[in-house]
Amino acid sequence: MATVPFPFSPVSCAFSRQTGIRRSPLVLALLSSSALLFPVQVHAQQANAGAEATELTEIVVEGATDSASGPDKSIVAGRTLAGSKTDTAVEDISASVSVITQAEMERRGTQNLDEVLAYTSSVSADEYGSDDRYDWVRIRGFYQTSTGSYLDGLPMRISGFTGSRVEPYGLQRVEVLKGSTSTLFGLNAPGGLINSISKRPQAVKHGEVYTTLGDEHVEFGTDFGGPIDDQGIWSYRITSKWQDGNNGADHTEDDRFYIAPALTWAPTDATSLTLLPSYNKRDGNTAHGIPYGSGIDPKTYLGEPEFEAMDTIEKNIGYAFSHDFGNGLQFRQNARYTDLDLTYESVYGATADPSVSRSAWAVYGNSRRFVIDNQLQYDVSFGRFDSRSLAGMDFSYNDTDEHRVFGSASGINIYNPVYCGLSCLTLPAGYDWNQQETARGFYLQEELTFDDRWILTLGGRFDSVTTESAFPDSGLSYKADDEAFTKRIGLTYKVTDGLSVYGNYSESFQPISADRTSLVGTPKPQEGTQYEVGLKYRPANYDALFTLALFDLTQTNVPYNISTTTQSQIGETNVKGVELEGKFALTDQFNLTVAYSYWDAEIVEDGITGNQGNKPQLIPQQMASIWADYTLPGEGIFGDLTLGLGVRYTGASFADNENTLKIKPHTLVDAAVNYQIRDNVALAVNATNLFDTEYLSYVSIYDNTAFYGDGRAVRATLKYTW
Repeated sequence: MATVPFPFSPVSCAFSRQTGIRRSPLVLALLSSSALLFPVQVHAQQANAGAEATELTEIVVEGATDSASGPDKSIVAGRTLAGSKTDTAVEDISASVSVITQAEMERRGTQNLDEVLAYTSSVSADEYGSDDRYDWVRIRGFYQTSTGSYLDGLPMRISGFTGSRVEPYGLQRVEVLKGSTSTLFGLNAPGGLINSISKRPQAVKHGEVYTTLGDEHVEFGTDFGGPIDDQGIWSYRITSKWQDGNNGADHTEDDRFYIAPALTWAPTDATSLTLLPSYNKRDGNTAHGIPYGSGIDPKTYLGEPEFEAMDTIEKNIGYAFSHDFGNGLQFRQNARYTDLDLTYESVYGATADPSVSRSAWAVYGNSRRFVIDNQLQYDVSFGRFDSRSLAGMDFSYNDTDEHRVFGSASGINIYNPVYCGLSCLTLPAGYDWNQQETARGFYLQEELTFDDRWILTLGGRFDSVTTESAFPDSGLSYKADDEAFTKRIGLTYKVTDGLSVYGNYSESFQPISADRTSLVGTPKPQEGTQYEVGLKYRPANYDALFTLALFDLTQTNVPYNISTTTQSQIGETNVKGVELEGKFALTDQFNLTVAYSYWDAEIVEDGITGNQGNKPQLIPQQMASIWADYTLPGEGIFGDLTLGLGVRYTGASFADNENTLKIKPHTLVDAAVNYQIRDNVALAVNATNLFDTEYLSYVSIYDNTAFYGDGRAVRATLKYTW
């Protein structure tokens, strides 16, 4: 992919690249240690089988169920919605699905989606370091931020620069479906998607209130609800959070206000309607970097505090409806309307020469989105066969207006910065940009089970997308129509009730931009194909799940420059890889999560730049992580004490497709301590990047700007539950 200037939108990075590396001793150590911990724990349980049991205070998620939408009883999920849009056991899905439950998020004290996904196999998050504008995520080597973010099964696509970040405190689980997903979800990158599930009303009364304190960080939140009437027909939940914080450097901020009142009406066991409104206000900052090789403190702020904003106000109103007609026939409908406002102001591009002007960039945007998904499911059994058929139709409309301003600011002394304020900015009138995207999808899926062992999954989908974009000031406008039919076939064989092996073939597609005036040849959507095999193991006597997958992913029809004025869709990228992941809630005391990913990525074809055979940019060849927490019972004398420790390793990558600048690998350590003061009062301390490791995340070849990863953050949380 050609290097883009700093003020790029997530849409301009719809396709991306990868990298190379050696086998790290740390990776081997992590994996071997995880392998040792499991049998040690089992042996300890066997040795103490005859001893008197110690009663422990169990950490319980209120209202936890074995549901495909959560909340879950532990860090191990049993079922998923993302894998097939049906309530299905994870081990029965012929695809790789990772689930981060609410229990896991709470144990690690996650603050952002980056932290939620930090211990998930084949997911690279926060790869742009101090660039905190969006939730930057790459799955199986392919960048997915602009198209692969979903909330409650519905897309949250970004047009231009107008996008927001998800609030983890408002979620009860996060699902990662890996691989090509267009046969169910429409236009998406081939690597996969992330589906966040909002907190919903529960059948039991519950509540919590908490406060979190850290370095220039104050936070308050509450989450409570339960049944309203004695029959349980009406139930509610209110989740709210206020935060005044920063992003670890001067003149940065991470201020939030979030509130989500949810209401469920369930007049019978067959009918349910849940209203899911939310208001999410977030005042953040844009990307902060320093000149590469300058040697100054990476936290040095080289922008202008008076012209610094990445502020969003997101208002959602949505619902989830389901009705069971009986005799195996069910209908579901999910819908959401979103209104999103963006204020984006930034000064960037400082150099070692203070006489060189910096750049100024501003975007004032508004996006209005409506999405709806209708599903009709029919289950029937005949003889040795069980059939589950799904027919669906979804529709999305996104109307985005942006006013963009590109100007300049006076230079600055990077070694002794003195800010000049708005007086040193030169801002022209700017220009307007707007885009409307209308997408319609029709899909069919059949899951056929034979003898309770073989599960054949067949899927097909037709998508039609119309995109219109315009620059009203210049009178330029563009319209594009794209159509695609994508297919999926998967086969799962259940060797035992807990062990399954599977294989699948799946496809994806992504439309290119509506402006195709520079494109040579007939425009086509970017297409992706995947071949995957794997196994999943869920032990009968332990709350655990182990998954292993091997995959081969290819994306074609990627636009590349073939001259200074023309492009051709000759780009092709391939990623072969292996991933393994294990989640083990071995006892009420001990939890373990391990993950390992190996990506062998290659630019197969690429314009006139001669990058064929190179590693695509920002793609590590290896990633590994391990998290473990253990509870020491207080035995009635003291409160229970839970200690957690995690290690994350990210291998080397290249900052550019030319492979001229290599980014070194890094290893980070996280930790957590939770002390149960009383049955309903707990004090937790969570630390990310515990040893304050300084590491380079990314270098923009365009303007020689280096972006470093986040430093140490330590926060203490006092929580009261009822």
